[in-house]
Amino acid sequence: MSNQIHHKDIAKVPEPTLRRLPWYLSNVKLLKQKGEQYVSSTQISKEINIDASQIAKDLSYVNISGRTRVGYEVDTLIEVLEAFLGFTGMHKAFLFGVGSLGGALLRDSGLSHFGLRIVAAFDVNPDIVGTAINGIPVFHSDNFQEKMGEYEVNIGVLTVPIEIAQQITNTMVSGGIKAVWNFTPFRIRVPENIVVQNTSLYAHLALMFNRLNFNETK
Repeated sequence: MSNQIHHKDIAKVPEPTLRRLPWYLSNVKLLKQKGEQYVSSTQISKEINIDASQIAKDLSYVNISGRTRVGYEVDTLIEVLEAFLGFTGMHKAFLFGVGSLGGALLRDSGLSHFGLRIVAAFDVNPDIVGTAINGIPVFHSDNFQEKMGEYEVNIGVLTVPIEIAQQITNTMVSGGIKAVWNFTPFRIRVPENIVVQNTSLYAHLALMFNRLNFNETK
């Protein structure tokens, strides 16, 4: 039986599953580079140390059927996962705060491979405003509303200093931004209809340090 693709409501997918699916996608892409045409949950399990039954359960949400004793067709699995995760479409974003982290994200061309393209950035530093980083123009923050009329953007990437995180968030939301990728350690407040994804590097550092200390004292 050949693979069949069906899409289920992504809103019903548990968050831990959504966090794991990109790992499977990256692993399957590596297997494709090695010439593999089929891949099983057991093969993926060996590579990323996640139980094969969990992988099979996660993949059941995208509802792709594999061949018995053969597994999933690699090309089809990649296609299904990329479409399901939203990586095939291109979402445009504005970045706010061109510091060291913001600048690094502007230089990260790999984001476009996962469906995100930062089309402009905003800051107040006169040394940065008016320049371009990796071909991406940097405008003064006061020009945000004007630029919203020029670009089709609904995502804001927040990499500003913590003391102005809420202020800039309010400006973004009032200007029409519908989703915020928050890299600050500040828990921003937004209306219920605004999507927020918090990605605090510092929180993950604290978690790593805690586990490291725990292991060293065992």
